[in-house]
Amino acid sequence: MVNDTTHHYISFFYLVGIPGLENFHYLISIPVGLLFLLTLLGNSIVIATIKLEPSLHQPMYFFLCMLAMNDILLSCSSSLKMLGIFWFNEHWIEFDVCLTQMYFIHTLCIFESAILVAMAFDRFVAICIPLHYTTILTTAMVIKLGVVGLSRALLMVLPCPLLIKRLPYYTGYIIHHTYCEHMAVVKLASANTFINRAYGISVALSVITLDIWLIAASYIKILQAVFRLSSQNARSKALGTCAAHVCTILAFYTPALFSFLTHRIGKNVPPSVHIILASMYLLVPPTVNPLVYGVKTKQIRDRVLSLFSHLKIPEY
Repeated sequence: MVNDTTHHYISFFYLVGIPGLENFHYLISIPVGLLFLLTLLGNSIVIATIKLEPSLHQPMYFFLCMLAMNDILLSCSSSLKMLGIFWFNEHWIEFDVCLTQMYFIHTLCIFESAILVAMAFDRFVAICIPLHYTTILTTAMVIKLGVVGLSRALLMVLPCPLLIKRLPYYTGYIIHHTYCEHMAVVKLASANTFINRAYGISVALSVITLDIWLIAASYIKILQAVFRLSSQNARSKALGTCAAHVCTILAFYTPALFSFLTHRIGKNVPPSVHIILASMYLLVPPTVNPLVYGVKTKQIRDRVLSLFSHLKIPEY
């Protein structure tokens, strides 16, 4: 008897887009396209500003550069296929290309979470032990934190596509999603997927639990240090340096939380809502982050305004 379970009879998947809203894909493509353009523009400006301004060559802004580059890659990994579906009806995607997209999207999401943890650590050191800031957060330490965060993401997500490659795909090829999401792909397999589902959930829970705990622990220590300050002005200044980071944390984890809850608990929630929330999780934070840091960080705001002031057309 020939064992066919290692052969993938399906070589293509069909990405539906947003189920039930196929007739509105052209309209939906407008905000998706705008978010994509704003992500590229905003994050490119942040990276260029930090590169050109020597006073911004500090650990906090190096982490911000990592975040901006990660957001550009995350947006490209998801938005381009979405726009292909919405504009050109390019619903088909090759099996291996689908797994590649899935790998990059989930890896970049986990790396983004690691960057937010590193930024929380940066604020903790700056506020709680400022005298040791320059000795602890050296350029080498920033690079190490980035490499550790990226390595964790790469290694944690790697088993997902490898485990999927072991599954047989005979008949199920329609993915009711705008991109190749891990669980959406796993559900189509013609075999028991307990290991895949268990691993996927364990990775998600371990990353979210650990990272949120580390961020929360950092901010508890930060608040304790801030409220020990005697001057109200010093308190406001210390908390002001954390404002942009807190907004970024909320922008990243809030859509993720809503998406997770509606997927696990909201059984009566329409599929289109699930897909929209999951898509917003990939589209909104990369757009919001440069806007938040551009508005909340004085050095970046002043540098960007000075650059644009030099671009003014002279009056005659």
